[in-house]
Amino acid sequence: MTSAQPLDVKPTPLALLLLGRESDPASERGVDCPGDLPAPSDPDLVERARAAKASLGDRVFVLGHHYQRDEVIQFADVTGDSFKLARDAAARPEAEFIVFCGVHFMAESADILTSDAQRVILPDLAAGCSMADMASAEQVAEAWDVLTEAGVADVTVPVSYMNSSADIKAFTGRNGGVICTSSNARRALDWAYEQAGPDGKVLFLPDQHLGRNTAVRELGLSLDDCVVYNPHRPGGGLTADQLRRARMILWRGHCSVHGRFTLDSVKEVRERIPGVNVLVHPECQYEVVEAADQVGSTEHIIATLDAAPAGSRWAIGTELNLVRRLANRYADQGKEIVFLDRTVCFCSTMNRIDLPHLVWSLESLAAGKVVNRIEVDRETEHFAKLALERMLALP
Repeated sequence: MTSAQPLDVKPTPLALLLLGRESDPASERGVDCPGDLPAPSDPDLVERARAAKASLGDRVFVLGHHYQRDEVIQFADVTGDSFKLARDAAARPEAEFIVFCGVHFMAESADILTSDAQRVILPDLAAGCSMADMASAEQVAEAWDVLTEAGVADVTVPVSYMNSSADIKAFTGRNGGVICTSSNARRALDWAYEQAGPDGKVLFLPDQHLGRNTAVRELGLSLDDCVVYNPHRPGGGLTADQLRRARMILWRGHCSVHGRFTLDSVKEVRERIPGVNVLVHPECQYEVVEAADQVGSTEHIIATLDAAPAGSRWAIGTELNLVRRLANRYADQGKEIVFLDRTVCFCSTMNRIDLPHLVWSLESLAAGKVVNRIEVDRETEHFAKLALERMLALP
């Protein structure tokens, strides 16, 4: 019997990134933590976080995204969606350090909107966003060249979802476009089509589902008006004629959490829970949104459940941390709130921000060491802010 010989195989750069090794500042994927984290089993983690935060006082402002885990959200000064949190940070100019318990593109947005005197910290640089990573600056620049060659770039306005990198926001600003959130996507698209003219088009980045759901369900476009640009295929997998006929050019991107909900998920929960109300996020697939009773942003979901009558039943199609938190919040009011899918699915990158990383970042700041700072360069910041300001000016 012979022993197995070791294979001479080296991991690819992408594999190393996905494993949280090596680094790529331009990517939403993982990078090494530059310090020694406290052990997750340390029984004093909560007290250490409290002590470090207290020692920093008003110098630190901790932001907690709705999808963040409970052990971290308890230390947030404010909670909310990504854009609300970035604006909250900008409204606290006395806070020297903004600790963003979210993901990379959110911290970039906070850096864009805050003053030069403020420093934005992401407790774990590996907390990225798979959707944001589905559209790189190089891919989008190539797509714009494809649209130019097809003769449609001059009548196309880019609309980029908030869940995109600073580079994509800057591309949008440079090319006369606007940023949108899941709450104001319709207003952003209305504005974009006004700018584009009667034969105009929108290039929607990077979430195809939010773009399609808004265009078809709210603006009255047809599914045939929409085409999907695949950055991994020559010419996006589209002909020049398809681009000329399209009204909505959707980037082939999606949320790894919301994209997992299916029509079967909706059917199964209706059979399992009689009288259930299905409420989903607009990042879900078109057929899921069509089958749901209601659709809306994270803030809309929270407001709807807050106003729901006692005894009502709800199946929610969004990230599990938030659904579980809402279920606990309203349990004593007799509201039954369940996750739409029976398979547990957290946002894996959001969950990289855990108590050890938060303790490490706060204690480092308290010791005078700035770690994991997220800093957007001046030119990128200028054009990204231009696109964000257009959004803020929407009627």
